[in-house]
Amino acid sequence: MSGPVPGGPVVVLASRVRAEEKRIIAALRARGADCVHVDTRTLAGAPAASDRSLVLNREIGQARAAYAGSLLEARGAVVVNSAAATEVCGDKWRTALALGQAGLPVPRTHLALTPEAALAALDELGYPAVVKPLVGSWGRLVTRVADRAMAAAVLEHVAALPSPRAHIVLAQELVAGGRSVRVVVVGGEALGATWHRSEQWRANVARGASARALALRPDHAKLAARAADATGAEIAGVDLIEDAAGRTRVLEVNHGVEFTGFQDATGIDVAARIADHLIARTVRDA
Repeated sequence: MSGPVPGGPVVVLASRVRAEEKRIIAALRARGADCVHVDTRTLAGAPAASDRSLVLNREIGQARAAYAGSLLEARGAVVVNSAAATEVCGDKWRTALALGQAGLPVPRTHLALTPEAALAALDELGYPAVVKPLVGSWGRLVTRVADRAMAAAVLEHVAALPSPRAHIVLAQELVAGGRSVRVVVVGGEALGATWHRSEQWRANVARGASARALALRPDHAKLAARAADATGAEIAGVDLIEDAAGRTRVLEVNHGVEFTGFQDATGIDVAARIADHLIARTVRDA
């Protein structure tokens, strides 16, 4: 098996080393930490409970990230974010459930186990609404449906998808009229905030939206920290959404937060804060 060495360095786990991973590795090494990159595509093995590594899980693929975290934890490593947090944050239904159970404000959300059931759920939520897959990033396959006819057409395509899991649909109320806000949380602390400006209704930076610095409001900081805690994420990008009246709801919690746009907009060195958190973790767990 290629991978973390027992009692060894801080391991950055990723199949793709993007700008964020490069910054984190540089920040760790600047602090004198022994840091190595391990490609998840090299991982194989069985639980052995002999590995005491600290692992930062930055794998971009949701399934691989969850299973890699589970495997390494079974081998005795400390993984940030944990396999459990990765499972929750990577599934939109489980995220909404965790947030709701923690008493946090979220958009009204229905889980439908078939496309036909999703149509009935959307009728109950009212239009316009949003149809989402359980797993996905960057706003892919998230569809705004204006009315029942449009919803039926979208769900007909969903029903034709080959994966049974793809037929399970998240139906959610559309929260509109306000801003989309991103708060980055590290170690329970909200570092700062940006708001996303877009020409379309999906305000994802990956889809061309621009991130602009936003003064971090105390209520946003508290809400984001509570959302990260509810999902078990030590490092997270928390997406908040405001309605026309200024009321805020938690939309998503991202366990593998991409922070380049956030860092460029705010000037906050997120990579340094992550490195500091990981080093503190190694001291605490020693």
